[in-house]
Amino acid sequence: MQKKIVTISRQYGSGGRYIGKKLSEKLGIPCYDEKLIDMVAKESGFAQDFVAEKGERMTGSLLFNIASSLSYANNVFSGNGVSLQDEIYFIQNKIIKDLAEKGSCVIVGRCADYILREMKPYRIFIYADLDSRIKRCVARSTTSEQYTEKQLKKHILKIDKGRAKYYEYYTGQKWSDKINYDLCVNTTNINIKEIVPLIAKMFKKGN
Repeated sequence: MQKKIVTISRQYGSGGRYIGKKLSEKLGIPCYDEKLIDMVAKESGFAQDFVAEKGERMTGSLLFNIASSLSYANNVFSGNGVSLQDEIYFIQNKIIKDLAEKGSCVIVGRCADYILREMKPYRIFIYADLDSRIKRCVARSTTSEQYTEKQLKKHILKIDKGRAKYYEYYTGQKWSDKINYDLCVNTTNINIKEIVPLIAKMFKKGN
């Protein structure tokens, strides 16, 4: 059986995480998203929350603003000669490659499409307009996570900006550039529950 490697990059609130999970179920292969965070945290010794934040996006802190303007070899340094962000990236890079080597899988975010480029994964980018992403975030939020629409818009744009900077910093490529993906899906006016079977079918045809 031919190995199936699918990577999913996504705008915040576009439904990419849900699509990754359901697509993995449809294809009968594991999905690595939060599991990957757990694995990196265990390997690195960093807290899961820290890995979740630094393992996929540049933050707005001074340290990581500096990092975004330099090559990561000349980043803000930790005790062993590389920045904490770089250290997480190196560990994450190795784990992602190991998972893909072991067998078929879906990997969400974390530059997996670039890290696994030599294995030629099926690369998917999920996006949507801002209004629909705000509505989706409101629908899935708990009472303790409620934002005003203005706050939520700011939150979404901040996360996407961090993801874009992170991706461009470590890959040298533009995060949202369609040329970097095999399939781009606009979920603005689509029921994401209905598109997973279609994506699975397209993936099978493409492989």
